[in-house]
Amino acid sequence: MSGVQPENSMGRGGKAVCALLLATSMFALLRPTALHAQETELRGEVSESAILSDQQRKARQLALAAQGQQPANAAQDNAPARTYLPASAGAVPDDADTGDATATGSLFDPPAATDDTSADTAAPPKPRRRSSSARQNAADQAKDRAADKSKKKKKSTADTSDITASTTASTTDATDAAETDADTANRRALTIDSADRQKLDPGAERTDAIEGQKKKLEDDPFAATGIKWGSFVIRPTIEQGLTATSNGDSSSAGKSALLSETALRFSAASDWRENSATIDGYGLFRETVSGYPVHDEQGRIEGQLNVDLDNELRAIAKLGYEAVPESASSPDAIAGVSKQPLRQTIDGSLAVEKHLGKMQYTLTGAVSHDFYGDAKLSDGTSLSQKDQDSTLYTATLRTGYEISPALTPFTEIEVGRRTYDQRIDNEGFERSSTRLGARAGLALDMGEKLSGEFSAGWLREAIDDKNLDAISGATVNADLKWSPERGTIIGLTGRTTVEPTTTSGESGDILYSGRLTGERQIRANLTANAALGLDWRDYIGIDGHDRVLSAEAGLTWWLNRYAGLTTRVRTEKLTSNLPGRDYTANSIFLGVKVQR
Repeated sequence: MSGVQPENSMGRGGKAVCALLLATSMFALLRPTALHAQETELRGEVSESAILSDQQRKARQLALAAQGQQPANAAQDNAPARTYLPASAGAVPDDADTGDATATGSLFDPPAATDDTSADTAAPPKPRRRSSSARQNAADQAKDRAADKSKKKKKSTADTSDITASTTASTTDATDAAETDADTANRRALTIDSADRQKLDPGAERTDAIEGQKKKLEDDPFAATGIKWGSFVIRPTIEQGLTATSNGDSSSAGKSALLSETALRFSAASDWRENSATIDGYGLFRETVSGYPVHDEQGRIEGQLNVDLDNELRAIAKLGYEAVPESASSPDAIAGVSKQPLRQTIDGSLAVEKHLGKMQYTLTGAVSHDFYGDAKLSDGTSLSQKDQDSTLYTATLRTGYEISPALTPFTEIEVGRRTYDQRIDNEGFERSSTRLGARAGLALDMGEKLSGEFSAGWLREAIDDKNLDAISGATVNADLKWSPERGTIIGLTGRTTVEPTTTSGESGDILYSGRLTGERQIRANLTANAALGLDWRDYIGIDGHDRVLSAEAGLTWWLNRYAGLTTRVRTEKLTSNLPGRDYTANSIFLGVKVQR
């Protein structure tokens, strides 16, 4: 029995040791560890408020730790920690930059060691491998640490105050850093479209709708808008009124009359991309209401087509038709008739323009055919005028040189032939003739300020019948428009016309016509116009001439874009050295004008 007791005593002692080891292991497992030692990944978004509160909490902890430190503890804390040096090379990874701190500045870096009692012992720094020079420096520093400790203890009192001041400054810096980091930290909390989903400023001014914006003012708010017809825009105008005149037919025998006057005008222009076409026309009807009998109808229509054929090559085609009764003041007017013969004209031309550098060439071919109706005599019979039917063929070569875009001088050479349908007229004369002319002029193009051209030259038309003199003389042609200011247009036109005749023993005459016109837009709906005219007719073969002076002034007041009131006053006087041709005519017109 006595041999068994020691064995039982050792068995109980072994169980006690086992129980003590188990309790120690459990205590070690239940011991709390630092949060930064847990290797966990981020999950989900972290709000900026949580980051800011965490930074503020750490700042308060630093301030409290600085206030509660003792001089001895401060001295100990100032002593540098001993660096771990591995025994063998390659035990830890190489660190090329030995001077960089281990902290990266991230929110999730391990916190620095503090005296906070709630926190456990700070984790030792991560061992790193040093170079040989670094290890030698560490050994030298270890020898001097003992001497430095005594010196640092003497300065602990002064260091404590410095630490307190530096801690306060670091607390302020930490707060400022927290406010700065709040703007840039935690970018993972932002979504892809965060920049686009910004809140609207309720105080911002609202943009007006497109329909409510101000429209651009029109240059002419009372201009005709036109009617769209296919690829053309047509602008028709009708004018109806009464004319009171002192000479119904502008003749030496004319008397006063009250006439009903109707004028129809229209213009059409294409809206093609490259080429262009225009059509213009008018019709004038005058009928006696009371007084001297007048029955007058006339009109004209003409079209123009512009086609770009090739580089700097252009073709221009024109075609027109006109029907006008012979004027009572014409040299070919027949006396003692109830109605003058109707003269009809069909004309056309084709021109080709070519630009070679600054040189400009234009070749134009034209044809004009006149045919006359019968004259109605007072006794009811008619008198044929077939011997006046004729056709004029002309060819004109124009050469110009562009000195500048605004000035282009030019010269023209014209050749032609006039042929009569009746080779020998009723008086036994051969009226056909050959035409030759030359002109020189200047073309102007200064935009809206000044544009047009003028020329002067000489024209000769030799008649086949040797008994008749050739019609020759100087020629003057002009078509200028000048705008001294906006809303005012001054125009000057001049024309030289050869007028053949079938009067026995006479060759014909040359008519010089000139017009000076002015138009002024007084208001947007009120337009004034005026014109001065001078005609000079020089008879060939006899010593005779006619002079016609005319003046006109008018007003147009638009009630709206489509209708207006118009009036004009006109005077005309013909003075001649030939008997029975003088007359004077004064008239006034008042009517309504409608346009579309």
